Amino acid sequence: MTLVEEILVANAAYVNDRPKGQLPLPPARKVAIVTCMDARILPASAFGLQEGDAHVIRNAGGRTPEALRSLVISQQLLGTETIIVAQHTDCGMLTFENKDIHAVIHKNLHGADASHIDFLPFPNLEQNVRDDVAFLRNHELIPKSVDIHGYVYDVATGRLVAVDSE
Repeated sequence: MTLVEEILVANAAYVNDRPKGQLPLPPARKVAIVTCMDARILPASAFGLQEGDAHVIRNAGGRTPEALRSLVISQQLLGTETIIVAQHTDCGMLTFENKDIHAVIHKNLHGADASHIDFLPFPNLEQNVRDDVAFLRNHELIPKSVDIHGYVYDVATGRLVAVDSE
């Protein structure tokens, strides 16, 4: 069975097992979580979520500048009141600089130029959480009334550790 076939079989089982009925569009717990796309993080388990509880916005590094568009929609159209920024230990974004990935792309994609793209790598995890929380707190598109918290998720233990951002 191919990977895609396995996914479709799993989806069929999911459809049969999930509670029937439609969930409301706005998230029930009025929270948006920005976290990394890392496969070691299962947001529902790590953050105690059920279907319909939260908006989970994932990208490489769990970066808030990249998540801003989704957060604005979450806040302005769907009523979220809290944002959790959860970046994690052993993140691949700590392992390179823009010049490194630009060179890899140039080599692997036969001269393609990605030098105009900031891939948003970072050298210090805790400082990056602080910076990303500050980015949101200071952004004109995120209301001052929004409750914003920063955490480091430890991939070895699954524990969320608060990062002081004020």
